[in-house]
Amino acid sequence: MTPVTFWFDPVSPYACLAFERLPHALAGCSYAVTYRPVLLAALLQHWGQLGPAEFAPKRDWTYRQVAWLARAQGSALQLPAAHPFNPLPLLRLLVACGRDGLPSRRQCERVFEHVWHGGAAADDPARLAALTAALAPAHDPQCAAVKQALRAHTDAALARGVFGVPTLELPPPRDGAAPRLFFGADSLDMAAACLRGDPWFDTAWDEVARRPVGATRRTG
Repeated sequence: MTPVTFWFDPVSPYACLAFERLPHALAGCSYAVTYRPVLLAALLQHWGQLGPAEFAPKRDWTYRQVAWLARAQGSALQLPAAHPFNPLPLLRLLVACGRDGLPSRRQCERVFEHVWHGGAAADDPARLAALTAALAPAHDPQCAAVKQALRAHTDAALARGVFGVPTLELPPPRDGAAPRLFFGADSLDMAAACLRGDPWFDTAWDEVARRPVGATRRTG
C-alpha cells in the first residue's frame, strides 16, 4: 500500500470537505493514510500569506463556496457560530489522542464533526470539555510533550513545502525526488490519478513547474 499523509487543521472547512470525501475519491487505490494535524496559522505566517477568512471579500466568498460545495457533496457541513477561531485546543487534543501524536481517522472525524456539524461554537469551553471526555486522550493536551509534538508536525510540513491545508502528500516517485503535494479539497481526484499510475505525472508534473519568473510584484 502507498503511504499517504493528510495534513490538516480543523479550522479549515476545506479540510473537512476533503476529509469526508477522501475514501470515495481514492476508492480502488491501494493506500494507507496518516493524519497529521498542523497549525495553519504557522504555515501562513511562514510563507507570508493571509488566510481566506482574513480579508472581507475572500471571507464572504469562502463561506458561500463552502456552503455550496457541502450541498453538492452531500455533506452535513454547517458553519460554526463564529469563524475563524483559535484551533489550538483541538489540535492539541488530536495530538494527545493519537499514538506518536498521530490521531486515527475516527478521532479526526469526531473533531471535524465538533467544528463543522450543528453550527455551534467550536471553542465553547463546555463543548470542548465534553469532546475531550468523549475522546479520552492518552496524554494531557496541555502538556509540554503534546505542544512540542504539534510544533514538530508543523515544522515537518514546512520542511516538505506544505503551504496550506488540506494537503495530501504522496511519496517521492524516485530516490532523491521531493514528495508530491496536492493542495486543496479540489485536488483529490488529481492525487487519485497519481496513485493509479496516470502517465501524465511521469513528465508533466516536473515540466509544468519549470517556468521562468517574468515579473515580481513590488511590496512596501
